[in-house]
Amino acid sequence: MTTTDAAWQPSELELARRATRRRQSTRSVLIALASTVVFVAVIGYAIVSSPGWEDVRRSFFDVDIALAAFPSVLAGLWVNIQVLLVAALAVAVIGTLLAVMRSLRGPVFFPLRALATVYTDLFRGMPLLIVLYLVGFGIPALGIFGRVPVVLWGTIAIVLTYSAYVAEVLRAGMEAVHPSQRIAARSLGLSHAQTLRIVVIPQGVRKVVPALMNDFVSMQKDVGLISVLGAVDAVRAAQIQVAATYNFTPYIVAGLLFVAMSLPMIRLTDWVSARLARREQTGGVV
Repeated sequence: MTTTDAAWQPSELELARRATRRRQSTRSVLIALASTVVFVAVIGYAIVSSPGWEDVRRSFFDVDIALAAFPSVLAGLWVNIQVLLVAALAVAVIGTLLAVMRSLRGPVFFPLRALATVYTDLFRGMPLLIVLYLVGFGIPALGIFGRVPVVLWGTIAIVLTYSAYVAEVLRAGMEAVHPSQRIAARSLGLSHAQTLRIVVIPQGVRKVVPALMNDFVSMQKDVGLISVLGAVDAVRAAQIQVAATYNFTPYIVAGLLFVAMSLPMIRLTDWVSARLARREQTGGVV
């Protein structure tokens, strides 16, 4: 510490400003806390005092049934996590390939561009549920692949759909890279493939990180749709418990487990988005 730093002391005016900011911050926190408590109390009272609350509580919020269903639903959630991990890796690879195919220039690459365009248009426009039915029931009916677990068909359907979404997000990021970056890379002697791999794709990915993370959060929820094919995941395990108890509480247990699985990624997405916004506002390199 230098002599100048040790001798410096804030002025009375600066101290007064700091005290004012502390009082304003404390008052904002107290107001936010009070308004939240009042809001929750009003909503809670409106729900609890409704005529059908007791029936809803017995049908959806039975603690004993929730505790009994928890182990089987949690075991089913592990299937969803495995599907999610495999699908995320496959979507990253296929989505990148599709984005590169759509970014190719020159008439010789027209078939690849057309193929990638048709693929992304088809699977972005078709509901995931229909893709699951087509892949999970249609392809096995052809009798080509023999007996394949339904979890694998469900994973393939999710990969097909989300690869189209991720490819378009990546392509938008790649096209957002300024053309001077490509020209500079080519002037340095890099080939087109090296320019994409070293210059364009890294910058493009960094521009669309929040959008990619949002797609991943959406995929975390949609892996539960593989239950329509008969896979015993968290949703299917909850459905079995509902059929045995005639109570909907296991669905609430499955929903809360999906929320718990998604929360870390949601908070990370918010943090990354806020960090990129701060860097843009301060003029940093994004």
